[in-house]
Amino acid sequence: MTQTDQQANSTPRRGDPIAARFFRAIAESTVDWESWHSATGEVLWVNKAVTRFTGFSPEECLAMEDYPLPVVAEEDRPLLADSMKGAMLGTTRNNVEFRVQHRDGTSKWMAISWQPMIDEHGVAFGFRTSVRDVTERRQMREMLRLQNLHLEQLVEERTAKIAQLEQHRLRMEKVAALGELAAGVAHEINNPLAGIRNAFALLKRHLPKDVKHHDKLDLIDAEIERIRGITHQMYQLYGPSQQTPRTFDLERMMAEVASLTHPMARKARVKIQWDTPKLPADCGLGQGEVCLREGEVKQILLNLIHNAIQASSTGQCVRVAAAEVGRQIELQVSDDGVGMDREVIARIFEPFFSTKTATVGQGMGLGLSVTRGLVEAMHGNIHVDSSSGKGTTFVVRLPRKMDLDVGSDQ
Repeated sequence: MTQTDQQANSTPRRGDPIAARFFRAIAESTVDWESWHSATGEVLWVNKAVTRFTGFSPEECLAMEDYPLPVVAEEDRPLLADSMKGAMLGTTRNNVEFRVQHRDGTSKWMAISWQPMIDEHGVAFGFRTSVRDVTERRQMREMLRLQNLHLEQLVEERTAKIAQLEQHRLRMEKVAALGELAAGVAHEINNPLAGIRNAFALLKRHLPKDVKHHDKLDLIDAEIERIRGITHQMYQLYGPSQQTPRTFDLERMMAEVASLTHPMARKARVKIQWDTPKLPADCGLGQGEVCLREGEVKQILLNLIHNAIQASSTGQCVRVAAAEVGRQIELQVSDDGVGMDREVIARIFEPFFSTKTATVGQGMGLGLSVTRGLVEAMHGNIHVDSSSGKGTTFVVRLPRKMDLDVGSDQ
């Protein structure tokens, strides 16, 4: 007997009991959950894999009404019911996803495929379904969706950041051009102004008090001082820094600022509360030390404290604090004054914008512009938190150690 004859004799034929056992064994051995249905949708046979997927035995499934709906998650049952109707009509579909409700209460994602079963005469006598576990695929798909969403958010954030940086660059170019002119004008005005002030001081000293309009001399003197203050602040705002970073004790410097601000606070009857803990040794610096432009740090604090005092009412408190955050120094100046709304906050760093009454030495609108310029020149940033009627807090962050080779062109 040839090998071909042996194969022909061993191959099960349709109608042969051996063939029935052969094909049923194949169906039972599949990893997927298999079901055979009649043309009217009645379940005829379910393989043993159903237990692994649902926790129910084939016998329990065969006894169910409307199988497989009882083992399907309730919200997905309409989808499966429509799928079964389609299968009874002779359609073929692949990978319709739904959730199965396991006997132990857990649920998993499945994908069902179906196709009609047709005899040798082309007559459909039912359909078969095959279900596989796609939980991991769904999880991967969800992970990819979240990653794509995250990437989209990053792209939006980076795009917005680029636009913000471009706006900042354009603003800085305009400020630089204006600043060069303003600093030059301020410097040139200061020279004749000093001569005017000295000459006026001599006249004032030698004029008797009974001269007509002598009372106006103090007003003229105050206005000259006002012009000097404006030109000085303009030069601070736009002129290049002549200071270089140096190591100094922050607590000592803040004590000096406390002495300088005490008279103004006493006159306004406002209390200043200081919180200046000793900084730990770090960044190659000793305890309490920082390496910055000392005069400019002092000017920043003076400007912010003066603003806080002017915004406060009699009996209120201004709080000044310093702390190390990471490798930065954080300076906070808070008050319980009138506060600001969002429209004002958006403009407070603009040159010549002020909410104060225009009195001598106040209301020129340059203090905060100068402050921000000094902060940014030392590679720091300034932030304000305020709301109308609830006080204001300015937060300045500066590097604890500024590069010593940063010159006066910063």
